[in-house]
Amino acid sequence: MPSFKTALAAYQDLPRRVKSAMLSTVNADGTPHASYAPFVMDHSYQLYLLTSGLSAHTHNLSRTGQVSVLLMEDEGQTPQIFARQRLTYDCRVTPIDRQSDVWEAQIAQLEARFGDIMTMLRQLEDFQLFQLSPRSGRFVMGFGAAYAVDPHDLSQLQAGAMTG
Repeated sequence: MPSFKTALAAYQDLPRRVKSAMLSTVNADGTPHASYAPFVMDHSYQLYLLTSGLSAHTHNLSRTGQVSVLLMEDEGQTPQIFARQRLTYDCRVTPIDRQSDVWEAQIAQLEARFGDIMTMLRQLEDFQLFQLSPRSGRFVMGFGAAYAVDPHDLSQLQAGAMTG
């Protein structure tokens, strides 16, 4: 099992290494819906997604105000496919108004991370920016090394590995 310090460093680094989040939302009839979206994360571990109003996950995010997010190490980067580093957050979802300072700041971050495609996407009226605020989380470093995210300080893990 890795040291707590090693696990914490890996947890803090994972959102910088992956560029898309797997999204788990629920349709109006209760059917689960899996999808993904590119994201940026700010210094307080809030995630921001720009998604098309034509997508099912955008409707689900707007309707329920909640999502489960999975960030996962690339298959090609892991020595053991059964032990990929992964992070899940259960999040509250808040739409961001296009006329707000938050919109401008996060669109600038998305442009910095994803390049010219953002110049086009930001102009499309059906695209919506969402803030995902983690309420709880779990980081899995590998076999037998799972940690709860500290809900009071999202940059930290709670000491002591969890089981399962």
